Amino acid sequence: MSIFSRKSDTATAEPVFDAATTAVEDITGDYTIDASHSRIGFSARHAMVTTVRGAFKEFEGTARIDAANPAASSVSLTIRTASIDTGSADRDGHLVSADFFDAEKNPEITFRSTQVEKVDADTWAITGDLTIAGTTKAVTVAFDETGSAQDPFGNLRVGFEGSTAINRKDWGLTWNAALETGGVLVSEKIKLEFDVSAIKNA
Repeated sequence: MSIFSRKSDTATAEPVFDAATTAVEDITGDYTIDASHSRIGFSARHAMVTTVRGAFKEFEGTARIDAANPAASSVSLTIRTASIDTGSADRDGHLVSADFFDAEKNPEITFRSTQVEKVDADTWAITGDLTIAGTTKAVTVAFDETGSAQDPFGNLRVGFEGSTAINRKDWGLTWNAALETGGVLVSEKIKLEFDVSAIKNA
């Protein structure tokens, strides 16, 4: 099994959702991310005991998919930094402050692919430049195809789910507070999560 695979090794695991559909065998084409049916999320450990989750509410992106020649594929994503939402106004205010993202000076988080590979029949590895708070570092995200569908409005949709882990200190997001019991208030490692629905351009 590929190291990029996110599928369960347990053959008896019950599926969480209905089975995926396949509207087309070849998903080659140019696509626009449907932000209203997609999610860009993240999770971090808080006080070493629990996981806090959040998401960015405003983003846009495009993708060129070439199934026959994956290296010719590309992805571009722009996120509005101030659209961060963790369910706590106070926490969100801290995250957009100069302690973290400094959203006033850095209004956008961007990702631009530099390499696309097909790992197996359903999995893609997308490497690119992730820019956060003015710092750019390369990251690789493993994406699984989750199906294709013709929606009631005549759109051809494709779905992908992916995730990766980063160390926020690599992007200069170093704020923290030490705990008396050891450890820190906010984990340095952050998990990024992508649930993408993209519509093929006419």
